[in-house]
Amino acid sequence: MLQGIAFYLLAVVAVVSGLLVVTARNPVHSVLFLILTFFTSAGLFVMLGAEFLAMLLVVVYVGAVAVLFLFVVMMLDVDFVRLREGYARYLPLAAIVALVLLVEMILITVTVVSGGAAADATAPVAATPDASNIETIGRVLYTDYVYFFQASGIVLLIAMIGAIVLTLRHKPGVRRQKIHDQVTRNAKTAIEIKSVQTGAGISTEELNR
Repeated sequence: MLQGIAFYLLAVVAVVSGLLVVTARNPVHSVLFLILTFFTSAGLFVMLGAEFLAMLLVVVYVGAVAVLFLFVVMMLDVDFVRLREGYARYLPLAAIVALVLLVEMILITVTVVSGGAAADATAPVAATPDASNIETIGRVLYTDYVYFFQASGIVLLIAMIGAIVLTLRHKPGVRRQKIHDQVTRNAKTAIEIKSVQTGAGISTEELNR
């Protein structure tokens, strides 16, 4: 009874906070609701016996990703009023995509609950006494889903490179470090010796000016 109450309480909080992430007007509030969603999802994972996934949600997503989003939103001067100008124009397309996603989720839920072929494929792998929870997840991840795991890593790498390329700006007049020139230079290119005639230099008065 107590586990059922805790499950429904965490589930309701997770769903409500997830909706508030996309409906909140203040982006800082959206990030805070996102952190709350991660914490409640971690609680659900603990109740399911997946302590390792719960720890990953708290350490990685809450401790790094969500906090990074919060600092980026607070530090960047983003004109959110201008970003919302096209909201009404893209609303029909967004409604169609949301409807398709809802239908897919309903079909998957009905298939799993009814006990079809997909139910056996999505059945959780229970940890054996000889293998811990982390070892069981590692075996499934690096055997059955190793190609999907590698593909997700490639997608994240491409996204990281794209973010660097899009945000990199070269300002004119700013001297940049050229590592190749620094590594390949020698004594002839690093030192320049000039012969100055006596009395042809800058006087003390000109130097003080």
